[in-house]
Amino acid sequence: MSVLLLRLAGPLQSWGSAARFTRRTTENAPTKSGVIGLLAAAQGRRRDADLSDLAALEFGVRVDQPGARLRDFHTAHHSDTLKAMPLSERFYLADAVFVAGVSGEDRLVQRLYEALLEPVFLPYLGRRSCPPSRPVTIAEPLDAQLEDALREAPWEASPWYRKKYNTDFRRQGRPAPGEVRLNLLLESPPGTVPDMTLRDLPVSFDPRHRRYGLRGLRSAETRVPTEAGGQPSPPPPSHEPTALLTPVASRTD
Repeated sequence: MSVLLLRLAGPLQSWGSAARFTRRTTENAPTKSGVIGLLAAAQGRRRDADLSDLAALEFGVRVDQPGARLRDFHTAHHSDTLKAMPLSERFYLADAVFVAGVSGEDRLVQRLYEALLEPVFLPYLGRRSCPPSRPVTIAEPLDAQLEDALREAPWEASPWYRKKYNTDFRRQGRPAPGEVRLNLLLESPPGTVPDMTLRDLPVSFDPRHRRYGLRGLRSAETRVPTEAGGQPSPPPPSHEPTALLTPVASRTD
């Protein structure tokens, strides 16, 4: 079994599990359905494609930078009739950073890693209006247990957040600690009582009948170094999925 760690960082993220109609909420951390959707899009899977192999992956999240909740009012019009659609209320996480991980069969995990380096469809963080600000991939797949990989991964918080974290301690007259406490959200083992449940297990992304199952979660905590040895991991080789797009202004008939 292999583990693939993902860095989910961006100006805005939104991970809904019960968002419907005109109120579109977000969870405080990435959902399994949202991350599986990102991986399926990178592979070029259509919305009506079989998801059973991806849904069977073990999934976990570490909250490296919780971000702040943001509320927005959204307006839209039909493209053909220009008729206004109902005003909706949408929630986002601003300036958040997460380390998410999936674990599964070696060949599948390797294919997912390669797909993220050259995605067929652009990745986004829950909604199409939320692009990642940093490369999603952290490193090549690891030969490890998912929980161990999440506990041992370097802290991926933004430089300004790291500085603020240490400054807050100095303002209190205390030395900055050498480690930071981070929350983990992991899948509850079969046969155990979960700490919470979410309806974020993807069964089908088909827009005609989206379906999601319940998933049990357990919470945990880990400590990660803040100084040398705990710096964010270097990004993988540069890749720009939008490089082949032609700006409208430069198009010629």
